Amino acid sequence: MPPDSDTRALGRTGIRVLPLGLGTNKWRSADRAAVAETYRTVTAAGPCMIDTAEIYRSERVVGDCLRVEPGAAVIATKFAPLPGRTSPRRLIRGLDASLARLGVKTVDLYYVHFPLPWVDLRVFAEGLTEAVKSGKARAVGVANFSADQMRRIADHLAKAGIPLAANQVNYSLLKRKPETNGVLDACRELDVALVGYFPLASGRLAQPSDRNRTKTLLTLLADIARAHDASISQVALNWLLARDPHVIPIPGATKPHHAKANLAALSWRLSEAEFDAIDRASA
Repeated sequence: MPPDSDTRALGRTGIRVLPLGLGTNKWRSADRAAVAETYRTVTAAGPCMIDTAEIYRSERVVGDCLRVEPGAAVIATKFAPLPGRTSPRRLIRGLDASLARLGVKTVDLYYVHFPLPWVDLRVFAEGLTEAVKSGKARAVGVANFSADQMRRIADHLAKAGIPLAANQVNYSLLKRKPETNGVLDACRELDVALVGYFPLASGRLAQPSDRNRTKTLLTLLADIARAHDASISQVALNWLLARDPHVIPIPGATKPHHAKANLAALSWRLSEAEFDAIDRASA
């Protein structure tokens, strides 16, 4: 395992992962041989957090990879609290189904995928508490929760002695709301990981563009990329990594060369001047 200086914490759970994870929401329709090699690529680098969810329909694909080569993967999946599934019992049943598809007895991180405004957060907290106490999840988190919702569910979990591990939200240079809506501040306050999905803005931060909204930013990213013999996407990921040590981006990849390119962002760092220039251009 890489030294602690090369990993990031999932809150106060004691679980440490590579600073970059891997999103698998496109694995269900991707070439299986390429996916398997992508899995081997990221797990060879260390404890990579592999992110899935029951609604992605990629848990079985992840499970196939785990059965062949468990490796150093840290598996995170999510419960979808759809109408009619809003009780602790339904959450545990959802977790049991995910474990079966993954082919494991315990998942490293189990999220509630999104909040429902009419459901008391104590319902989710009770289900997540049972997930940990039953040994079916090592740690628990939430996704797409506001700062206030984070604090409230963290309080409920704390009464059972369980820390909130993470809040997974949309975060990139083109989607910086976590900085202004209080979520990043709450992650710092509670010592919770901010797991950023779509860190490359669904590919818009991967290559130059003539769109007015992104042209100036992408031109700057391209200039910095050339200075580091890197790619635009690596610069965008580097900025997120430098933004705060609580941030763990999870770019998607279905091919090994994409995964290698993302991981290469960990081998260098932006200068302070480069970080500030990107910050201004994307604000």
